[in-house]
Amino acid sequence: MDEAKAALLVVVTGTLMAAVDSTIMILALPTVGTELHSNLSTIIWAILVYFLITAVLTTQMGRIGDIFGRSRFYNAGFAVFTAGSFLCGVSPNDLALIGFRAVQALGGAMILANGGAVISDHFPPERRGYAFGFTTFGWNVGAVLGILLGGVITTYFDWRYIFFINIPIGIFAVLVGYHYLKDRETTDARLDLPGFALLTTALTLASYGAIEMAASGATFEYVLMTAAGILFLGPFLWWEARAPSPTIDLSYFRDRLMSFSLLSAFLQGIGYLSVVFLLTMYLQGVLGLDPLTSALLLVPGYILSGLFSPVMGRYADTLGARYMATGGIALMVVGVLAYATFSLTTNPYWVIPVSLVTGFGGAMYWPANNSAIMKQARRGSFGSISGLRSTLTGVGSLLSFVVTIAIAGLSVSRNVAFAIFLGKADLRGFAPGIAASFLNGLHSALLVSVVILVIAAVISYARPHDHANRDRSKSSPVPAPKGP
Repeated sequence: MDEAKAALLVVVTGTLMAAVDSTIMILALPTVGTELHSNLSTIIWAILVYFLITAVLTTQMGRIGDIFGRSRFYNAGFAVFTAGSFLCGVSPNDLALIGFRAVQALGGAMILANGGAVISDHFPPERRGYAFGFTTFGWNVGAVLGILLGGVITTYFDWRYIFFINIPIGIFAVLVGYHYLKDRETTDARLDLPGFALLTTALTLASYGAIEMAASGATFEYVLMTAAGILFLGPFLWWEARAPSPTIDLSYFRDRLMSFSLLSAFLQGIGYLSVVFLLTMYLQGVLGLDPLTSALLLVPGYILSGLFSPVMGRYADTLGARYMATGGIALMVVGVLAYATFSLTTNPYWVIPVSLVTGFGGAMYWPANNSAIMKQARRGSFGSISGLRSTLTGVGSLLSFVVTIAIAGLSVSRNVAFAIFLGKADLRGFAPGIAASFLNGLHSALLVSVVILVIAAVISYARPHDHANRDRSKSSPVPAPKGP
């Protein structure tokens, strides 16, 4: 196996594991909470801590990868993720599980931050869309496996196996990675510790405060925490503009192609991930389907997206991201609008054709947009840009959760919305009028998602047309690399 194929195999495996872990945990959460004798407000952090830590750390982990070696750091992340999976599987209580999920998230941040950089190191610009198509394929296959395995394992086996299944996959990927992946260069830049501290503080305060406001209400404490996090971005940006070796090179945002591609990814994360949560609420809470049946209705869309992602990646290499990515978001808008028409009597099988539309949109969008971002990154900063992209996507994922719970919770009590979201209850056990009211709340949340996705599509189309042979690493001066 040559080095490029090995790099693609390892990165696809990492993407697949991350996708499995995200969907499998959502389905297993009610069972985990029951067996660990946890309450909803505590056990939900077994999911949220992963989103929070990956959102906070990915930019920094990408920067460290640039300095010490992206492939080396990617492999180390796989080892940490695998060890964290084992620890999660042997957790004696809910607090231990949350702590070990944080360990797993640290490894996940190292993987997510450097995966795109490893691809960019091993594939030329004109073939990166094709390579990122395979990573999108890995994500969709992983999501399908997570859905299926989550239902099967929690139904017929011990929930702890949702973590143990990561161990053989992780060991395989670590061995392949250490054997085949070699760092071609590192940079002589220094680690930006003040910037690291300011960004970590800002994202942690803002994310935690916003999540708690959605879950518990807008108390003075959480509003203050969120506002303080946002205010910390000011000192961070001030420092980054003057830092000799910044965590985020702000000059990238003067490039319209880079900045618009990053902003599009951020808004697409907010607008679309919430749809998955809302649809799960609808199928389980409104229609009363069990978790496995609900999940199986979404599988065709993931399969279609996975199959077509490499093909769409090839087209993105030829046509550029402007039309491919924008067309993909447009299909997502069409699908979400269709979901917003679902009623109390809609046949649940209508989910399948709509999910095929949104799945094909994802196959168009993700390879094209990721390729456009990494194509603009200067050699020597692939890790930083890959990490920044993952950070924005992670923050978008957190905000999508906030949007989902906050808007859907306006129609009924927050406790009812939270219980339905976690699979602890469906609306058949409540008063008849609550179902219609809750459905109106879901429709409102879906329409908000449509608005966000439309803005993302406009920004995606407003970016300059990118050509397959446009490679910033060949035209932009950077410090001379040093050997591995």
